[in-house]
Amino acid sequence: MARSSKTSLYRLLNFTNRTGKGGTRYVKFALLIVISNHFAVDQELSVKLDSELRLEKETRDSDNLPSTLQDFLDNSPYELEDHPGQEEVALTRKFGDESIRINFSIADLNSMDQDDADSYGEDPALSDEEAAEAEATNVQSGGANTKGSINQGKTKGGNFAVAPEDSIAASDRAEGSYEDPSSGEGEQEPSFPVRLSVTVEKAGKGALQLEVVAQDGETVIENVYYYQKPELADAKTADLDWSRRNLYTGPPFGNLDVDLQVLLERYLTERGIDTALALWVPEYIDWKEQREYLTWLSNVKNFVDA
Repeated sequence: MARSSKTSLYRLLNFTNRTGKGGTRYVKFALLIVISNHFAVDQELSVKLDSELRLEKETRDSDNLPSTLQDFLDNSPYELEDHPGQEEVALTRKFGDESIRINFSIADLNSMDQDDADSYGEDPALSDEEAAEAEATNVQSGGANTKGSINQGKTKGGNFAVAPEDSIAASDRAEGSYEDPSSGEGEQEPSFPVRLSVTVEKAGKGALQLEVVAQDGETVIENVYYYQKPELADAKTADLDWSRRNLYTGPPFGNLDVDLQVLLERYLTERGIDTALALWVPEYIDWKEQREYLTWLSNVKNFVDA
C-alpha cells in the first residue's frame, strides 16, 4: 500500500480511538473509502499491465530466435552467452591459441534516446523553425561534427542535397537493410550504435582489449588497451578496478599512425568482428530487449496482483 494510504489509515484509526462510539460509524465509512480507492488503483494498474502484455505479445512473431539471427549463430564460430534477466550478452570463441570474448549490452538501446539522439538521426535541440528551414532548402552540412545532420556517414566537409524523405544515412539506403523503398513510408531509422568490448587473451601473455562501436554494418575502434594481467581487462571487483586505474594501457586510437590503425582493424576482421557481426548485434539487442520487457511486465503485474 502506498505511503499516503498508510498515513490516512493511521490517522483514521487514531481518530476512532479518540471519538469513541459516536464517531466510529463515520470513521469506518471513511476507512472503507480509503481501502476501496487503494484497490481500485491496483486493479486499474493490473488491467493496464495486462493490456501492455497482450499488445507486446501480438506484435511478436514468436518467442523463438528469428531465423535471420539464428542463421548467423549457426554459421559463426562464436558461441552465444545470454542469461535471461541480465542486460549483458557475450560472444566467445577460440582462435588459435587465443580466447576471444565480445561483450555488449541491451542498455545501449535503452539509453540511445538520451545519449545518441543527434547522431542517431535527429538533434533534439533543433528548433521547429530550424527544422522547417532545413527541409525547405534541402541542404545539409556534411562532416562528422555537424549537429542535426542525418547523412553523416564518413563524409568529410562540404554540402550536399538531401531529399525530404531521406531519414537515414546514404550508406544504409545503398545497403537496403533498414528501409523498404517500396513501402513509401520512409520512417524506419538506421540501427543504433552498439558498444562492443572485445577481449583477446593469450595464456601467460596477457590480454588485448579493444573498445569498438558497431553500427550499420561498420565497426569503429575507439581504444586499444593492453593488460599484462588478463583479469584486469574485465575487472569484476572493486580491487581489480582500482588496480588498473593507474596503468598506462596505450594512447588514444586516433593518435596512432594511420597504417597501424588500418592493421588493427584488419586484426579484428580476421577474428570475425566484421560486417556480418556489426549487423547482427543491434538486431539481437532489439530482440532481447523486447523479450526482457515482456518478462518485466509479467513480473510487475504478478507483484501488483499478489
